[in-house]
Amino acid sequence: MIDAHLHLWNQQKGKVGGLPVYSLGGGRSMFGNEVRQMMPAYMTDGVNSVERLLANMDFAQVAGAVVTQEYIDGNQDAYLKQVRKEHPVRIRVSALYEEKPLQDVSWADGIKICAGRLAEQDLTKHDSVFAEAAKNDKFIGIDLADGDGQVASLREMIQQYPDVRVAIGHFGMVTTKGWQEQIRLAQHKNVYVESGGITWLFNSEFYPYPSAVKAILEARDICGMEKLMWGSDYPRTMTAITYRMSWDFVQKSPLLTDEEKRLFFHDNAERFYRFENLPDMPYIHHMAE
Repeated sequence: MIDAHLHLWNQQKGKVGGLPVYSLGGGRSMFGNEVRQMMPAYMTDGVNSVERLLANMDFAQVAGAVVTQEYIDGNQDAYLKQVRKEHPVRIRVSALYEEKPLQDVSWADGIKICAGRLAEQDLTKHDSVFAEAAKNDKFIGIDLADGDGQVASLREMIQQYPDVRVAIGHFGMVTTKGWQEQIRLAQHKNVYVESGGITWLFNSEFYPYPSAVKAILEARDICGMEKLMWGSDYPRTMTAITYRMSWDFVQKSPLLTDEEKRLFFHDNAERFYRFENLPDMPYIHHMAE
């Protein structure tokens, strides 16, 4: 199993709406002008470390993971460079684009564009990022604004750089009007969709998220199951569910075949992110059994 969308930070130092985001301890953060439970309360020191992630991955039988980035956490390039060096088999990482010329990204596997938070929303104005990805064979992870407002400009970039691998995050913001247009972009050869955040998008319904499963089926019918990848949005989603719960609601569903689940959980991400030699992950019995 491969998680295509999660976060790490050594120190949270981001912004939202121009206001600071920083850890308060106990898993809580100041998020603009309010206190939010940012990660599980037992993460008392505010550090969202790779060591904690790997422990969670081992227990949840997740072999590989892709670390994305977000403005609300602040730039984590320095920490992720270290993480990638120490865990070259199980971890892939993204450098953060911040609407200024990119520095050396040779250490990273991909480049993250927080498109919905860009001051300039027209993605054709960020051609240099796609050019950098094309030149250095990096993937682009991108979280678009709600709906279809950025679909046309991203389509233009995809057509201009057809060999660049693009992963659309948050399952196209699946609970917002026009989300299917984001999914439709994955009809292009090198464009995929990952489901990071799908459990918080359907949080009002909660586990086992039947509407999320139906959305996965609808996306399958639009772009094919071979273009969809599972993502957890760890650790923020772990404030409501366990890491295993972020994937087993799909695994338990009778509406997907075993082959479709294998593509969604492993094969597609292995191919897209170029994982090799991932370890087998045995089931670990727990004390509630």
